[in-house]
Amino acid sequence: MMRRLVLILAGFLAVGPADAQAPVRIGLSAPLTGPDAAFGQGLRQGAEQAVADLNRTAGGRARWVLVPADDGGEGRQAVAVARKFAADGIRLVVGPFESGAVAAAAPVYEDAGAVLVTPGAAYAPLTGRGLWNLFRLAPSDAQQGQVAGAYLARAFAGRRIGILNDRSTFGRGLADAVAARLKEAGMPEVLFDGFARGTRDLSDLVARLRAARVEAVYFGGLAPEAATLLRAMREAGLQATLVASDGILDPGFAAAAGSAGEGTVMTLPPDPPRLPEVRGARAAPRSPETESVAAEAYAAVQLLAQAVERARVADPKTGRIAEGRPVADALRAGQTRTLLGPVGFDARGDRTGGPIALRIWRRTPDGRLDYAGNDLAMP
Repeated sequence: MMRRLVLILAGFLAVGPADAQAPVRIGLSAPLTGPDAAFGQGLRQGAEQAVADLNRTAGGRARWVLVPADDGGEGRQAVAVARKFAADGIRLVVGPFESGAVAAAAPVYEDAGAVLVTPGAAYAPLTGRGLWNLFRLAPSDAQQGQVAGAYLARAFAGRRIGILNDRSTFGRGLADAVAARLKEAGMPEVLFDGFARGTRDLSDLVARLRAARVEAVYFGGLAPEAATLLRAMREAGLQATLVASDGILDPGFAAAAGSAGEGTVMTLPPDPPRLPEVRGARAAPRSPETESVAAEAYAAVQLLAQAVERARVADPKTGRIAEGRPVADALRAGQTRTLLGPVGFDARGDRTGGPIALRIWRRTPDGRLDYAGNDLAMP
């Protein structure tokens, strides 16, 4: 009997190291505190569940480990996180989420040979900087601007269009993309202008819009200024349709715009899928912010994990990855099945074929202003 037990134990010892794989670490750089903490916690929840599901698929072994870190949503702290991950040998990172944090930290990760998949960071020029290591799941501002421009060119063909922005990098980038698309369609805007965030008196600008006889206005900017512009237009008797990006996707937009907001058209990514429910576990309540980003974080982990498997770069004994370039090459090589559906990237690192929806704000039967479910087909 004793001899049999010794033989069984010897068998386990013989096959254990050959079959075992040291866990591979994936860093998460997210705003776990600060003004965007609700999004950061959603990113963490999505990434943690993806890692748990991957390990469950691997028979319960700790094949993957998530290492979360708080970047506060700002550049300096994101750089500190990047340096810590680099020193610890982490070569796979989900995040950062904000464009400014990505812009500051991406070069640090590039020098360390680490690959980033950011669920957010819509600022278009980020992926035009020649970084081999940056991949973006969210549609860029330029991509949203192109869709908005195409919509305007078709819905308002032969009519007069004005383009405004809030003079921020974000707003101007959107406005420029719309202008470029309209120019391609042979119907350039009749007025291109901007006003600073926080401006309250737009009477002169609206008078110019009226003089230009515009029937549609594209606005690149955020919800407070969009609401101010709409109220000023309606008070001046200008009924032109406002078109904007998901920059106006703010709970305060409906309240600030009031009845003037009805009919506003908005580009945005389609509603993300819900995280898969954990079998046998009680469903945890999730905030709207969590629901809006958790699926992207889940998909980012899936993308990195599958790219590592294809590239075969993880050391079986330590789980470490010496250089992330083969992982980046695998991400660019073709599409990967994820919670978001098939995902692929172009040479710049932008998602290819990422869908962008058109929604219109309308009054609900109970009198609220909402966009949910109000899909608008491209003309």
